[in-house]
Amino acid sequence: MILKIDEKALSSLSSYSLPSFREIPDVGLYLNQCATYINRVFEDIDGISITESMISNYVKKKLVPNPIKKQYSRESIAYLIFIAVAKNVVSLDDIQVLLSLQRKNFRVEESYEYFRSEFVSVLKYVFSLGEMPSPINENGSMEKELLRNILVTVSHKIYIDLAFDLLRKGAK
Repeated sequence: MILKIDEKALSSLSSYSLPSFREIPDVGLYLNQCATYINRVFEDIDGISITESMISNYVKKKLVPNPIKKQYSRESIAYLIFIAVAKNVVSLDDIQVLLSLQRKNFRVEESYEYFRSEFVSVLKYVFSLGEMPSPINENGSMEKELLRNILVTVSHKIYIDLAFDLLRKGAK
């Protein structure tokens, strides 16, 4: 059986994009605004969301910097967007390891932009809406290899969740 996703869902995915680093608000968002913003970023993708209590927990675990005057910076929001995706298939301890490596080797903006382009590319490929992402060259870092595999797994999970949702609704 071939999964037949409705045209509205495919259209939504084919034009899907995460905001660029510069498009993420830099005015400082309060906790509820931060959760609302991130959930809007993923409103077209089932299974990726974040709550205020999750965000507070990520701050306590030092995955995300403490807010300044209860406001989350652009950098913190970028981290939270990544965590909202990765937490679906990777433990928080493993996310902590990845973020530690990232902080040692790359600027937040550079890392986020790489994550952003990889996620959209892999997601579109899994849904047959784009070409296979170019291979990570042999000089690529372990961080990039791990990120690619996380994104492939998340994208397949999104696909599988959608397939089962369609099966429950009786789609063929």
